[in-house]
Amino acid sequence: MRKIAEIIIHCSATPEGKDFTVEDIRRWHLARKFADIGYHYVIYRDGSVHKGRAENIAGAHCLGHNAHSIGICYIGGVAKDGKTPKDTRTPQQKQALRQLVQQLQFVYPHATVHGHNEYSSKACPSFNVQTEL
Repeated sequence: MRKIAEIIIHCSATPEGKDFTVEDIRRWHLARKFADIGYHYVIYRDGSVHKGRAENIAGAHCLGHNAHSIGICYIGGVAKDGKTPKDTRTPQQKQALRQLVQQLQFVYPHATVHGHNEYSSKACPSFNVQTEL
């Protein structure tokens, strides 16, 4: 079993109001020569949680942190223009994210929670994880 030290939150950087799936993201990541989808979980706009990469396999979501982290991605993260960072989470996504993080912290009690933007110059996940989770 991998030693999980971090739970890292991401957005899909897709326009608000548009639905995308695990399979869409998998296709994008395979086109970038990833072995599979980079995230372990994806939260759809309706709040449903979908598995991506298996938890026992290192992700491909945060350079330098993949070996010891779980990656969670919510669908959205940019305004309708497709460029401007924006917290587009639906109430259902917010609730699902809180519940998923709680479940993961139960399994990995020493894991800390971070936004991708804490390790990158990107705005992702387009909200402040430290003040909200």
